[in-house]
Amino acid sequence: MSDQAVHLPTADAPTAAFEAEHRRMVLQRVQPGLIGLIDGTISTLAPIFAAAFLAGSRAALLVGLASALGAAISMGLSEGLSDDGSVTGRGSSLSRGAITGGATFLGGTFHALPFLISDVSTALAVAYVVVAIELVTIAFIRRRFMAVPLPVSLVQVTLGGVLVAIVGILVGHA
Repeated sequence: MSDQAVHLPTADAPTAAFEAEHRRMVLQRVQPGLIGLIDGTISTLAPIFAAAFLAGSRAALLVGLASALGAAISMGLSEGLSDDGSVTGRGSSLSRGAITGGATFLGGTFHALPFLISDVSTALAVAYVVVAIELVTIAFIRRRFMAVPLPVSLVQVTLGGVLVAIVGILVGHA
């Protein structure tokens, strides 16, 4: 018999393999996407709402799209250039950057689209609902993949969103 130990499969082997694959997916796909969704949703609120109050729906739409595109490029580069994955095990920098940038664009675009409605009051009302849906969606994703309790996540993301929206409203009324 050889000196090498024989490793027989155990009942825990499939569970361990599943957990390792789940962890890899969270690190390489979910977490970069979540970073993008949070940043895109929250960081674009202030410029969009300020533009809506200062100049109306068309300006809010254009500022929103420009903010979403600019934030997507910035966040994609930031994530992609932050590490190449060799130290952290977070996977390909190109893949993470693309995921983060794409999610940032989506997060910043959805609440800009209500400003296709020319009446700014109606557009703002629709945008508030869209933002609420975005924040609840982010809270559910955090609950599902990051094991953050839903009430805690709702408070955290809502507080962040409200603070940035208030900045936009205050600047828009300045």
